[in-house]
Formats: sequence, structure tokens, C-alpha cells
Amino acid sequence: MLGGMQDYELKVTHLIDHAAREHGPRTHVTRWADGSETRTDWAGVRRDALRMTQALRKLGIGKGDRIATLAMNHARHLVTWYGAVGVGGVLHTINPRLFEDQLEYIANHAEDRVLLYDAMFAPVVEKMKDKWTTIEHYICFDPTTVPEGQISDIGFEDWIGEHDGDTEWVDVDERDPCMLCYTSGTTGNPKGVLYEHRSTYLHALAGLQPQAFDFSTHSVMLPVVPMFHAAAWGIPWAGAMAGVKFVYSCSNEAEVLLELMNRENVTHSAGVPTVWLGIFQHCDATGAELPKLKQAIIGGSAAPRFMIERLMKEGIRVAHAWGMTETSPVGTVGAPTPDWEEKSFEEKVAIVQMQGRPVFGIELRTVDLDDMSTPLPRDGKTSGALQVRGPWVVKRYFRADEDAVDENGWFDTGDVGIIHPDGTLQLTDRTKDVIKSGGEWISSVELENAAVGHPAIAEAAAIGMPHPKWDERPVLFCVKAEGQQVTAADVIAHIEPHVAKWWLPDAVEFVEDIPHTATGKISKKDLRARFSDYVLEA
Repeated sequence: MLGGMQDYELKVTHLIDHAAREHGPRTHVTRWADGSETRTDWAGVRRDALRMTQALRKLGIGKGDRIATLAMNHARHLVTWYGAVGVGGVLHTINPRLFEDQLEYIANHAEDRVLLYDAMFAPVVEKMKDKWTTIEHYICFDPTTVPEGQISDIGFEDWIGEHDGDTEWVDVDERDPCMLCYTSGTTGNPKGVLYEHRSTYLHALAGLQPQAFDFSTHSVMLPVVPMFHAAAWGIPWAGAMAGVKFVYSCSNEAEVLLELMNRENVTHSAGVPTVWLGIFQHCDATGAELPKLKQAIIGGSAAPRFMIERLMKEGIRVAHAWGMTETSPVGTVGAPTPDWEEKSFEEKVAIVQMQGRPVFGIELRTVDLDDMSTPLPRDGKTSGALQVRGPWVVKRYFRADEDAVDENGWFDTGDVGIIHPDGTLQLTDRTKDVIKSGGEWISSVELENAAVGHPAIAEAAAIGMPHPKWDERPVLFCVKAEGQQVTAADVIAHIEPHVAKWWLPDAVEFVEDIPHTATGKISKKDLRARFSDYVLEA
């Protein structure tokens, strides 16, 4: 027997229809790279997305075709999120920070047919055009700043301006793909994750939960997380559901972000820890105050304790999050516990420092690192490999021959963590970065977080080095903060109260820089390669 409710397909075009109908005048602000600003609203975004749908149809683009973007955060980029799927296409957001061989690989692997890009990335486009074998059309978002002779077919506003928006979205099935994001490819070629309308719709609903983004019609969101990375954490989709006001900036300079946050009364922001480090440094150097936010969503990598403390002391709720491209990407988010008001400030910080609890729709478990078929208890003590499953978790990578999950749907994240009795996730490492010394595991992440709590340390990375007795021992590589002096003994003394004694690094080495991936994460692989000849004494 079938139920008696309407058969309502879960399609992301419903999100922009709702936003335009119920929150049409809600303003969006864009600060461009040249310092100029433009404004639109949800009704304008929908109108321009429909015009873009017409423009794509005229180019012969239809169901299943990939439409790529190479762009920063701005309202025209937001339009493409809905215009691309509106024609039945698949939006492919390309990370401009990728290396040339990765840029070549993912555009050709995706078989992108159209590329929309920012003028600031014109040199990249010029260099890559002959290597991209499937892209037929190039459209520049801001052509007024493009040098003469630039390769774009037409500027974005002129392109969609030829159409009136009097059209309908292409009819698709909720299981059809709507977006393609590639992993950063730390080992081998990047892998494509193909999101569905249904999975994206459900992920957006999860983002509205109070324990997650906590959006409402009163929210003003300035996302620093790039729209080209991991679906911008799903914020452009969830924001349409709630009708938030978006404030976009093509520059991530701390001074620019602070000015926008204060002037536009921003209530929510989202970004990686380095964004907040930059804002702290600017405030300390100029005497400026931190913005009066309600919530700061921090993800991408673990936020150090001192960062969380400083934000919380300003009355800002810190939502420490974990996820990955393969989870669309939100998996867990930190939120106040039922007994929050009974806890001391130190206890609250300790809770927020962990990665939070799963949003509804996500299941987590840990398994034994030496026997991946053995589930581990949720006891707040036992560390293991983290696995996940749910309706917005990858099943198979784009164009892969085999599923990426086991027979029960569990996806191996590559993270190492502890799950507490209340479901709180505490990440301790990556499976490829955890250090095994004398048969026992040492968390490189905990060593790094303890180290960067020292005021003279700007960045730190711990890796395991071969040892004649213990197989591996941790070595800590540190970048000094500008103008600061610190010794290895100082760093060890600072770390000592925070970790077990046998975890303390055997050496602390000061370096000018630490290598990063294209997505801004520390590249342990490149660090190991740089110090492949390093020898520890017995």
C-alpha cells in the first residue's frame, strides 16, 4: 500500500524558488577584487539563474553536461550554482589553487564543456586552455578588468543579458547529479565526488539544524570558505532554504573581512583556522576589535585551543566542524550540550575543541587500526579508524569501477578518532599520519595543536621519523611567528603539560615554511620528502 502524500521530488531548484518567493528582497553584497561592490537579492539571483539556463541552452548544453567555474566567492558565482543545475547540468567547481597537472586532469576527467571564471584567474586559463580538451566556451565573470585580447567568448552579464528569464527549470529526477567536486589528491589523481539533487537537498536541511549552521531569516553570513572547495560546506544551498543575507568578498585579507563584518552586521562566518589566525594578527597589530558574530564555523583542520578560547571569550559560539568532500561535506558539528550552563568555561572549551556530534543523517563508528573489521566502543578513550555512512556520503567515485564503501555502506574516511559515549567525535590524526612508536599510537595532531598554543609558534607539523629502537618517533617542525625567538626546549616545555611524556617529540626543528596542499592543509607527504634523509639518534 502506498502512502497518501504528494510525490515531491527533492531538487535543488526548489531551494532557489523558495528563496526568491519567500525572501526575494533579502540583500546579497559582493566586494570584488578591485574594491568595488555590487548588490543583488534572492529574487535577482533566481532571475539571473533562469537567464543563465536560457544562455546555456543556446550553447547546446543540457542534461548531464558539466559546467565548470574557476572563481572566488561572489553573487555571480552563486547564480551559476542554480543556473547550471537549472538546465539539468552538473556544476563543477574547480579549485584555482590546484597544481597545473591537477587542473588539467580534473577538467578533462570531468569533460567540462563550459568554463566561467574570474578575471584574476585569466593567466591560469590562458596557460591551461590548450590542455583542456573538452571545454568549448569561456565566460568571464568580471570582463571589465580583463585585458584586451583575453580568451573569453563574452562577459557574464552580457551573456545572460541576451535573455529575459522567462523559462522553466529542466525537469530532472531527484537522483540525477547536480554537482561535481574533486578531492585535493594528496595521493594519486584527485577523485571526483558526484552529488545528487536528493543528497544535496537533504544535506542542506541538515545544515539548518540549530546544532549545525543555525540559520534563520535574521542570519547574515559571510562565508570565507571558498565556493570552489567542498561545495562551500553546503552553505549556498542551506542559505537559500533559510533566506539568509550573504556577504561575499573576493579578498580574504583580514582588514577587508573585518570591515565587511562590522558594516553589514554579519552574524555568521565560516572558514579554516588560518582565516581566524589572520584576523587575530590584524586585531593585535592595529588594536581593532573582533567582529560581533553570533557564530563562527571552523572546519578544514582542527582549531587550536587558544583560538577557540579567544572567540568564546568574545561571546561568539564556535561550531567546530568535521567533514570531507566525500560527505558533501558536513559530518559533525560542535554544539552546546544539554548540561552546558552547568559547565565551567574550561570544560566548555574542552568540548568545543572536539569535532562535535553527527548531524541527523550521519552515522559514525571507529574500527581497530590493526583489524579494520573490528568495531570499537564509544567509550571516550579508544582510538580507531573513523568510518561514516549516510544519505549524502559517497558510494562510488565519479567514473570509478568499484564502490568506495564496504558491503554495509561504511566509508573509510582516513581519519583517526575517538567517539565519546554521547556521540561526540574527537579526531586525533589521519591514518597515514599517526605515529606508531614501540607498538603504541601517537597523535601528530595533538602535538601540533599543543605547539601552536605557544605565542612564538606560527605553525607546526609533527611526523614520525625512523628510529633504531622504537620504529618511529615524533619530530616536530615549527615556523616561528614573525619577530619571535624561541628554542626547542621552550617548545617541549610548553607541550609537556598537554600530552603523555612518551609522546613528547624527540626533536624540534625550526623551518622557514611548512609545505601545504592546494586546499591549504599541511602536506605531510611533502614534508617527509623534504626531510627524507633526516636521522634520529638512538
